[in-house]
Amino acid sequence: MDEIHKNILQRNRSNLVKDLDPSKLYDGLLEKGIFTQDMIDEIQSAGTRRNQARQLVQDLETRGSRAFPLFLQCLQETGQESLAELLQNGAPAATPTQVVRPVIQPLPISKFYLCLMCINVCATAPGGGKPRPGPGRVRRDSLQGYKMDASPCGYCLIINNMEFEPHSMLKNRKGSNIDCEKLERRFKTLNFVVEVRTNLRQKQIKHELLTLSKKDHSQYDCCVVIMLSHGTEVNHNRFPGAVYGVDGQYVPVQHITNYLNGQHCPSLQGKPKLFFIQACGGGNERDMGFEVSPDEVEPSSGGMDDQTDAIPMSSSSDSLSMSDEPDARPTLPTPSDILVSYSTFPGYVSWRETQSGSWYVQTLDCILEENAATVDLVTMLMMVNNEVSQNSAKGLYKQMPGSFNFLRKLLYFRTQT
Repeated sequence: MDEIHKNILQRNRSNLVKDLDPSKLYDGLLEKGIFTQDMIDEIQSAGTRRNQARQLVQDLETRGSRAFPLFLQCLQETGQESLAELLQNGAPAATPTQVVRPVIQPLPISKFYLCLMCINVCATAPGGGKPRPGPGRVRRDSLQGYKMDASPCGYCLIINNMEFEPHSMLKNRKGSNIDCEKLERRFKTLNFVVEVRTNLRQKQIKHELLTLSKKDHSQYDCCVVIMLSHGTEVNHNRFPGAVYGVDGQYVPVQHITNYLNGQHCPSLQGKPKLFFIQACGGGNERDMGFEVSPDEVEPSSGGMDDQTDAIPMSSSSDSLSMSDEPDARPTLPTPSDILVSYSTFPGYVSWRETQSGSWYVQTLDCILEENAATVDLVTMLMMVNNEVSQNSAKGLYKQMPGSFNFLRKLLYFRTQT
């Protein structure tokens, strides 16, 4: 889209979000080739009319040079002529009002120094003595924890893709059923309602995520999504990587998290959303590690039948932009309370043993079993990182899990007794 048209949309975004009716536009946008069906599905998954309007305007700016005039045509055809006229004239969204600035009186010099003393780390004692602690801000001994005592605690969706369609050119994932069974059993122990879906195509994955986002989570404290599949790397704004459906079409991890963020799933606002991704980070790079002193690690070797979930890196232009909006209300940032745990560092392979499952899931299951009752999640994931990093595939290759953590509090699971 031309810059002049982007600027018009941005200037009028508040009015568009306020008055636009996206539901009347979808057929025309699809017919005129402005959006694909997948893009319209993504917009509809945003939830409320305002959120759909906001997402539609964001996505419109990423389309071609014909998108703006065709969008105006769609507005006119659906009885939204006032918005079309507003955009056509390039008018600003609102007439700026005169800002009345308060007169700021300077503090008397004595009060000024008192303010400095209040915010300094320390203040000078009378008589030139040694510095003593000043009255700084109150410190908390520990971070606050998330509420996790609902019973059940929440939903846990596991999508396990093992058998891929021949035209996808992707190998079947032997051993993934073992991972799935372990995680299903583990999260039931952690008091979650576990739903397992097997061998889903891309659109089916999106449908399951959309269905999960439409559930009422108001009585629950947490939500978990686990993806077991082949993976690849795509361009992204926030969360790297993508996972494949059995048809060879992928879903970016960023889109997966968007279904449950505070904007698209209001009943999960302020509650932890956890995503565990057992898939390669994209590319076929195999980490051979580096030498350390013998007492640094306890070597562990994988089997000779280790497989990977690696797929070469690809490019995607459908990353969702979540920039701040002019009409936004004071609230939590959109990605807050989200944690995405990856089985491997982006760009590297993730190892899976056909008889016992993947390194990452094996280790995660053991760490949760031994520590979930007493240790917070982020610390347990560091323990998983350490354990997996000591494995060696075929006596040579290494693996390093990692996570993107947007949690605001400590998370302790409540285990069933």
